[in-house]
Amino acid sequence: MRISFPSGALWQHAGFMRLWAAQTVSSFGARITREGLALASVLTIDARPFQLGTLAALALGPSVIVGFFSGGYVDRSRKRAIMVAADLVRAAVLMTVPFAAWMHLLSMGQLYAVAALMGGASVLFDIADHAYLPHLIARGQLIEGNSKLAMTESLAEVGGPALAGILVQTLTAPFAIAINAATYLVSAAFLGTITAEEHPAEREKKRPTLLNDLKLGYETMSHNPLLRPLMVMSFLSPLFGGTFSALYVIFAIKTLGLSPALMGITVAVGGVGSLIGTAVSAPLVRRLGVGRTILLGFLVSAVSSIFVPAASGPLWLKVASLMTAQLVGDSMAVAAMIPAASLRQSIVPRSMLGRTAALMSVGAGTSAVAGALIGGTTGSLIGPRWALLAAVTGLIATPLTAFASPLWHLGDIPGEAPKSPDEGA
Repeated sequence: MRISFPSGALWQHAGFMRLWAAQTVSSFGARITREGLALASVLTIDARPFQLGTLAALALGPSVIVGFFSGGYVDRSRKRAIMVAADLVRAAVLMTVPFAAWMHLLSMGQLYAVAALMGGASVLFDIADHAYLPHLIARGQLIEGNSKLAMTESLAEVGGPALAGILVQTLTAPFAIAINAATYLVSAAFLGTITAEEHPAEREKKRPTLLNDLKLGYETMSHNPLLRPLMVMSFLSPLFGGTFSALYVIFAIKTLGLSPALMGITVAVGGVGSLIGTAVSAPLVRRLGVGRTILLGFLVSAVSSIFVPAASGPLWLKVASLMTAQLVGDSMAVAAMIPAASLRQSIVPRSMLGRTAALMSVGAGTSAVAGALIGGTTGSLIGPRWALLAAVTGLIATPLTAFASPLWHLGDIPGEAPKSPDEGA
């Protein structure tokens, strides 16, 4: 299939525009939660590295549990209804944080529970969302659709962390999180107005099982030489990214001495990088091809992360180092993720999109939990800087595993999607 680059046709697609609006609202709110839970634990409860590692692990861990249960369920169900329900659950869970703070009952135990429940609902939403997009728009519009959705994430990364830092300083972290609860309600309202008809996968003749659903997802990914490298990278990268998620906040606040607002502004530079990534992704694909854009993008992104543990000297130089990592890392990661997501959605059978997304969630979640726990432990033993430096090495090695695969030589997205394993592929 010759790649269809963004043409602007989706501006006239009512269903996609409502999905895009829902994602825009919730993406901004999600940044407040992401920074807010960590800042609440550091500034309100004075959490230690191991506790931050546990918090990050609990936020990531549900992807393993939910992935086990949800893949086949998503494929056989109305995906939009699942997304609405996940939004409502997230809003209710988040509202417990400001309530507990108001009652002077907020504790690490509650933050652990909130992180776990939010992680579970978010993973279910993401699996359904990934499977829903090819039902909502045409196959040839996936590059354009994913580019627009990535642009929203980028804008949220620009404004969300900075807004989170400001809100935390003015309202305190727990009450800043209350704002995010409202964004999920707005997101659910937008999703509820989409009227496009949806066609779930037909029920299998044999009674489906959890292990069989995962097996089918694994076979779909592992039997395709183009998808197999993406699966391997999705399992390896979170192992080292989990260390970053566990230690970044405490490294920036405690080790480098940034204020919450300054840290938020620094992270927001990554959003600028993400915007650049959405703009350069299609030109890079045209020039380099799909496969090389994916692999080189992830490699350059990984190499740029060295600027985080290398940050030292006066405050301006520390901030400049973090901003460099955010700008280069996020721009190249997004430039790679857009064709990677479009490749998966184009060549995975529609009936298997939920199960393959669930498999990726299980593998990535398991690695991320391990990485967060390892990061918290090693951060306590050898310090956050050295733990982050070790993670950089792993991040760089991850895309190198795929350079000898057929993905490196892929120019265009292939033609029709193959049959799923349960259809006799």
